[in-house]
Amino acid sequence: CKAVQGINSTIMIMRHSFIYMGLALAALLVVPARAQHLVSGTVVDATSGESLPGANVRIETTGLGAVVQADGSYVIRDVASGTYIITASFIGFQPVTQTVRIVGDTEVNFTLEVANAALEQIEVFASRAQERRTPVAFSNVDTEQIQRQLGSRDVPMVLNVTPSVYATQQGGGAGDARINVRGFDQRNIAIMINGIPVNDMENGWVYWSNWDGVGDAASSIQLQRGLSAVNLATPSIGGTLNILTDPAQLNSGVTVKQEAGSGNFLKTSITASTGLINNRFAATAVGVRKTGDGIIDGTWTDAWAYLFAAAYNIDSRNRLDFSIVGAPQRHGQNLYKQNLVVYSPELAKELYSAEAYAGAYAQFVEGKVGAGRYYNQNVSSVSPSNVSQQADGQNTFDRYSTNAISERENFYHKPQAGLNWYSQLTDDALLSTVLYYSGGNGGGTGTYGDISWDYSTPTRVVDYDAQFGVNSGTLDRKGNEKAAGRSMGILRNSHNVQNTIGAISKLKYDISDAFSVEIGLDWRTAEIEHYRTVRDLLGGSYYVEGDNQVGLKDKIDYDFTNTVDWFGTFAQAEYVSNKVSLYGMAGYSTIKYSYVNNFTSDAQDTDNFGGYQVKGGALYNVTSNLGAFANVGIVSKVPIFDAVMNDEDGTLYDNPSNEQFVSFEAGLNYTAPTFAAKLNVYNTNWSDRTVSQSVVNGLGQEGRIILNGLDQLHQGIEAEIAYKPIEMIRVDLAAGLGNWIYTDDLSAIYKPNYSSDETETYNLYVRDLKVGDQPQSHFSVSIQATPIDGLNLNLVSRTYGSHYAAFEPTSRTGSDDRSQSWQVPGYTVMDFHAGYNLRVGGVNATIFANVFNLLDEVYIQDAVDNSSYNAYAADGKSHAADDAEVFLGLPRNVNFGITVRF
Repeated sequence: CKAVQGINSTIMIMRHSFIYMGLALAALLVVPARAQHLVSGTVVDATSGESLPGANVRIETTGLGAVVQADGSYVIRDVASGTYIITASFIGFQPVTQTVRIVGDTEVNFTLEVANAALEQIEVFASRAQERRTPVAFSNVDTEQIQRQLGSRDVPMVLNVTPSVYATQQGGGAGDARINVRGFDQRNIAIMINGIPVNDMENGWVYWSNWDGVGDAASSIQLQRGLSAVNLATPSIGGTLNILTDPAQLNSGVTVKQEAGSGNFLKTSITASTGLINNRFAATAVGVRKTGDGIIDGTWTDAWAYLFAAAYNIDSRNRLDFSIVGAPQRHGQNLYKQNLVVYSPELAKELYSAEAYAGAYAQFVEGKVGAGRYYNQNVSSVSPSNVSQQADGQNTFDRYSTNAISERENFYHKPQAGLNWYSQLTDDALLSTVLYYSGGNGGGTGTYGDISWDYSTPTRVVDYDAQFGVNSGTLDRKGNEKAAGRSMGILRNSHNVQNTIGAISKLKYDISDAFSVEIGLDWRTAEIEHYRTVRDLLGGSYYVEGDNQVGLKDKIDYDFTNTVDWFGTFAQAEYVSNKVSLYGMAGYSTIKYSYVNNFTSDAQDTDNFGGYQVKGGALYNVTSNLGAFANVGIVSKVPIFDAVMNDEDGTLYDNPSNEQFVSFEAGLNYTAPTFAAKLNVYNTNWSDRTVSQSVVNGLGQEGRIILNGLDQLHQGIEAEIAYKPIEMIRVDLAAGLGNWIYTDDLSAIYKPNYSSDETETYNLYVRDLKVGDQPQSHFSVSIQATPIDGLNLNLVSRTYGSHYAAFEPTSRTGSDDRSQSWQVPGYTVMDFHAGYNLRVGGVNATIFANVFNLLDEVYIQDAVDNSSYNAYAADGKSHAADDAEVFLGLPRNVNFGITVRF
């Protein structure tokens, strides 16, 4: 069976990985031994005393060097005795050179002066929180942790070791991850790359497949939970996730990284840097190629990624930074959750009643093929003799596999380019401006028309061989005559083509050493085309849409264009002294939507919707080790496109309203040489939440429920602890305990027809129900050991509980249905990471391996209550395990490889 094959494949890959690492280690260890010393120290900003992560330290004429880590430290290994010139450098700062005699392990510290007064790089532009200064709850993930723990997964997965964060890979498709923070999904989390917002302008969503290369290029990731200190007019409710990519490196060189892993995963990454040229210019380029069959059936990937970054110091007061990142890719998806009995009859038997288990097993598994942990409803077999071409709306090509077809496939390329200009207008005034562009092109696939289905599997899949027979023959599925070559059922593309341009400009003025003010503008506009095209005729030569014959790449079903126009402004004041930090910020934004149906030329515009946010905070450093902070904020958030207009026909909804948020947060931070701790509490009230959902009533009429006034309360406590009892051991703990509930019942307005004025009122009973889709308790522990020089071992354990299955509030229409949604069983999952750094001659190398789900736990990571598709409903859908649909966590899988730096 597939499960046994998968386990055997995993064991084989692990065995090969250890063999390869052993051979590589043996080959490198045959180099003759020689006297070796360590050069270590710190690099800090002379003005603030803070570390300068990303700075470079190099020993001239030797090729030896190191990049400064997030805590300001660096280590250069294998330095022979002698006298050397050692240089520390960072774009925007004056390089510092020291002449040092090395006869043993030596400490060399550097203090760098800013090259042009207040020019503080992208970290300041992106409103990066700072220890002992910024009064918000935040967590940093530095380059080392990203490289050590991410293992080529989607970027959000590395954040699971931070409080109140829940990221999963959902069905297992590359780039299909999602992230929740404090019970809010990523539509209410501001995601930024180098300070530029990347959330979809129509609905706020983020598709991680578009940012696949970011994980390879990220120099640091900071998550500010809650309202955050980010001063853009864009409100962040659950938090702000700011990803900083590697800037242009000051040292020239080439880095090659080769990875392999479960599911025939292969990935090659190459990074090349020019180094600093004439103390003015530096450039770095990154290229990535990734392929794999996927761990779950049909979740193959075929992807590229790239990054180019350049920096140019125009003069002592002006600098330009340019970067572009993108990831053209195709991947097979697993989008449909299943009844648990499909994936694991053993676990289902533990959680179902005896009667429900017998019924569900008979319905979904007994006498059928294809069940098991690797099952994917979105892929099914096809005979290689049934050959057809596919198209993505522009190009025609062979399908990915000759013997299987993915009903659900994602193909997309969304490059983002930004040009930053930093200008020191005076000694006290800094103007920072970025002009950016993002242009997405691609979409997803699915079935269309009269499809032949195979019911011999746990849930129906497309019977492609039968469909080829129907489409190429003269009879349809019901035996009626049709023209030969007329396709009755096909695969379609759903396209999302968008072009976004924007500009953000911030002017910061230092009134005194302690007090500064900042004002800014945030403008962006997006045009998004939505349409469908014919992807695969499945053996036929044409398809009939209305009165027209259409072929590959032709448009079908719908074709419309939406535009989103956004403008925001803000003002902020900040006071910083040794003891006290204060900040206050106010922002206002407007948004306007428009719609054009390209088939009929019907058009619709909305009015401008205005929203605001006001927030502020204070931090008091009680001692040199202990600080206390608090912040408060009020946000009036403008409605998303789907809450204002139906983009199927341009119908405007009645009285769309802003959503309101009131948030309070307070905490303590403690730091000492071997121990650090953070503790904070939060309380967020979300009122007037808008939900717009398509429904079908009992008469089969399709309509829409528009919810206005849904209220939620999100409150909790969070903690982070780092402890280093001895030099070779570090322990990190993170915990989050939440209480997220709906606070009131309410009424919903139902329109039986999209364009009708007729409405009905539904009462919804949600008071005191727990918010679903994220565990409300989380605890993680990471133990890192460096038993010998160069070897790093890291064991990470994560435990989750109080996880209520996701559900739609519109499903709670009965006053006697007050039960909580199904509570998903808690689970603990462990990951293991190992790396070994070596140096041979002028070449540095790192061998690494990651084992995810080390103990191969079978656990439920995502669930929907009372599934409309895969519930065993003999008991009437009672919020029980057998009525849910789920995704299991991925089985044990490995990722390993080697990085070589020249």
